[in-house]
Amino acid sequence: MRLGYHTGYWSAGPPPGAQEAVLGAEQLGFDSVWTAEAYGSDALTPLAWWGSRTSRIRLGTAIAQISARTPTAAAMAALTLDHLSGGRFVLGLGASGPQVVEGWYGQPYPRPLARTREYVSIVRQVLARKAPVTFDGQFYRLPLGPDEGSGLGKALRSTVHPLRADLPIHLAAEGPRNIAMSAEIADGWLPLFYSPRMDGEYRALLSEGFAQRAPERRAIDTVDAFEVVATVPVVIGTDVESAADSVRPFIALYAGGMGAKGANFHRAVLDRLGYTEACDEIQAHYLAGDRARATAAVPLELVQDIALVGTVDDIRAQLPAWESTAITTMLVQADPRTLPAIAEALRPTA
Repeated sequence: MRLGYHTGYWSAGPPPGAQEAVLGAEQLGFDSVWTAEAYGSDALTPLAWWGSRTSRIRLGTAIAQISARTPTAAAMAALTLDHLSGGRFVLGLGASGPQVVEGWYGQPYPRPLARTREYVSIVRQVLARKAPVTFDGQFYRLPLGPDEGSGLGKALRSTVHPLRADLPIHLAAEGPRNIAMSAEIADGWLPLFYSPRMDGEYRALLSEGFAQRAPERRAIDTVDAFEVVATVPVVIGTDVESAADSVRPFIALYAGGMGAKGANFHRAVLDRLGYTEACDEIQAHYLAGDRARATAAVPLELVQDIALVGTVDDIRAQLPAWESTAITTMLVQADPRTLPAIAEALRPTA
């Protein structure tokens, strides 16, 4: 199981010390570094800026939102970053949620799985560069027909030759159908709130997807050949309870404050883990504006299910359960100042 570093979302400005953290992650032997976007900073620009001073570490988006840019624009950014980084870029894509997609991007959200399937197909066409890009889907049509535009649209092929036609595409997925689709059409899965005790269910969903892969993509047909890059909060502290306190606000935000009531896909993952009652309380406090009570309502068991918290010895004791999962890269979400200690604590036990 490799290690990656998640730089996280920006708040009012760039994360303090982000450049140093990226350089430090490479020096510590981390496999990859990943950026995110919501409705402030984008994921691509910081990755290019921070990654420009590295030479080995892979550079990924976790995630670039599909509604933020057209499929061909995403492919242009991917092939550009791949050239500039010498073949180190990974395009992580995700559908986001209806509040952001419809409220920020002004795009319709219904049928995100079908939209994602079309999106990935177009990106792969651009990267393959075998012919001018054409597509006649429900959500994307290239070129536009005369009934939709001027009638002057022309099928085009990228002027730039991609460095890697097989540049990896990963999908963020939380629901069962979406997880299976990741294995069917992508090169990797970007899960949130991965729990080792759900590993069997996740492997079964991935196997469903592998069984549906197109013949030309059957080179990846098992979990062993597929990337699972899971974001995992890691906090080293003096004891488990105090370390868990650093993760509780993150869980409370996603369970109670992300998405609309009844349409929160992050919370649905925690529901499937068995925390519906706790999530009801968290969400009620969060929607009432009482974030402190929402945070306090996050049970320790939930934190320990989806994070690594406690002393170095506590974390080392928990590590074997994670090493036996389908995860190929643990994407560490942590205070960048603690990365050296985390790298030491997460050294393979075998």
